[in-house]
Amino acid sequence: MTGRGGGRGFRSRLRAVPGVRAVSTYRREWLLKDLVAGAVLTTLLVPQGMAYAELAGLPSITGLYTTILCLLGYAVCGPSRILVLGPDSSLGPMIAATVLPLVASGGDPDRAVALASMLAVMVAGIMILASVAKLGFIADLVSKPTMIGYMNGLALTILIGQLPKLLGFKVEADSLIGECVGVVEKIADGAVVPAAAAVGIGGIALILLLQRFLPKVPAVLVMVVLAIAAASAFDLGEHSVGLVGVLPEGFPPFTLPDVRLADLAPLFAGALGIALVSLADTISNASAFAARTGQEVRGNQEMAGVGVANLAAALFQGFPVSTSGSRTAVAERAGARSQLTGVVGAGLIVLMLVLAPGLFRNLPQPALAAVVITASLSLADVPGAARLWHQRRTEFLLCFAAFAGVALLGVLEGIAIAVALSVLNVFRRAWWPYNTVLGRVQGLEGYHDIRSYPWSGQLPGLVIYRFDAPLFFANAKTFRDQVRRLAGADPRPAWIVIAAEPMTDVDTTAADVLADLDEELNAEGVHLVFAELKDPVRRKIERYELTRTINPDHFFPTVEAAVTAFRLRTGAEWTPRPQPPGASSPPGASPPPGASPPPVDEE
Repeated sequence: MTGRGGGRGFRSRLRAVPGVRAVSTYRREWLLKDLVAGAVLTTLLVPQGMAYAELAGLPSITGLYTTILCLLGYAVCGPSRILVLGPDSSLGPMIAATVLPLVASGGDPDRAVALASMLAVMVAGIMILASVAKLGFIADLVSKPTMIGYMNGLALTILIGQLPKLLGFKVEADSLIGECVGVVEKIADGAVVPAAAAVGIGGIALILLLQRFLPKVPAVLVMVVLAIAAASAFDLGEHSVGLVGVLPEGFPPFTLPDVRLADLAPLFAGALGIALVSLADTISNASAFAARTGQEVRGNQEMAGVGVANLAAALFQGFPVSTSGSRTAVAERAGARSQLTGVVGAGLIVLMLVLAPGLFRNLPQPALAAVVITASLSLADVPGAARLWHQRRTEFLLCFAAFAGVALLGVLEGIAIAVALSVLNVFRRAWWPYNTVLGRVQGLEGYHDIRSYPWSGQLPGLVIYRFDAPLFFANAKTFRDQVRRLAGADPRPAWIVIAAEPMTDVDTTAADVLADLDEELNAEGVHLVFAELKDPVRRKIERYELTRTINPDHFFPTVEAAVTAFRLRTGAEWTPRPQPPGASSPPGASPPPGASPPPVDEE
């Protein structure tokens, strides 16, 4: 019985592996579509894999090794039916920024590959641990405005960094500004190789035109084929144009990355940034394509799948990978139905390395630079930044700060700044949340913001105040100061009713502040009253023994109940606020003639 039970348990665990489950549910009618999609996808995987490897400062062949293994790893452990993984333009500069400073002067490529592989091992470990701990929410640490700024800075960094290869010369610089100066100086000195510039600039123009006017045509493949043909026909190698050359033959060997102990700390710092960007890419791409295919996004499984893909690549001389929206879109348009598409792509790359390693020997390096530059343009979102400028200036400033961090300090520093700014912005909103006084508006139910309805009615002696955040140590004194200001008005109010529905928490620091504030106000004849306080928060207040200070009768289920109680005690009647001269009212309200809303606060 134990043996049979153990066998059933093993089979159950085996079926839980996404790849095994995909095989067991595979439909025969998908086969031809997956084979065709895999062949189409390969035409994009090869040139992009080589280009993004060089973007990461590694030999181009490692891009193909990485592509093969990450596709196979994700096919086994990835939950998405058609998501495609591989070397990514957004990770390339981060890999280079982590690895190249550790490589000895002279640029030992074997050491660079070993460091990049260890980096992929670390990224895999972070992703798998995050999956086990269900930490997918970490991707939310980077807000959209800061990500837009980061990606715009990254796009500019990639563009400037690829210009020397595009134009046929080299620039030695440690910063974006240094690279810009170096490029200008080289151009002024006449270092541009005309043939290289013609191939590179022509390649960019061809890709962009095909993507714009013939989106179904594989633009990168067409450009690569024409570039190889031009290199062969015009013997560009003899005209100072760098060529890829013959790739190493055969399947990559199993290799454990061998690095120094002193390298682990800087590699881990880089791995954290890469894992964060990869996680954000994975969740966003998985969500987008799952919505189109009717699948459910399983964020923790996605992290595990990407982690396994990184580990598989790392053990065969590969480097960190992420999901690719562009390659997934190509696979989807080609008819992909399952991860067999990626397996076919990996198999065709292996066949190329075994049977035709010289297939891309005449591919010009400027053509690879053109592939990278056009990919960098897709990272940029200038309209998004402009929209932030018009919609919310504070978020535009966050966007610009992240952009400047990448452009001026570096890629890894930029992602650290982007995360820090996102977290600080959350803290800023909690520390100084929106708060306002409420009034009654004729023609509208409930109580409303007097900033939107300046003519709203008020009860003499009563102020209704709303503080739109949990009350905790960071903002408790802000709350106290605002209440003090209201209590000091002339004439002095008798009750300050806190519309407490947005207060989802009160911590011990805030409780002490409330106790001191209530005693202070009581001495001045002003009373704190709470309305719409959530039950869990009310229980906390009772646990903090605040009701020894705040009168238990000063807690009401609704603002209306508090207002009714005040009117019964005082006989106060509603009076309109002073009316500003001017214009019309918001929809639904019935203000006195001539009243108008104030201008919108743009922060």
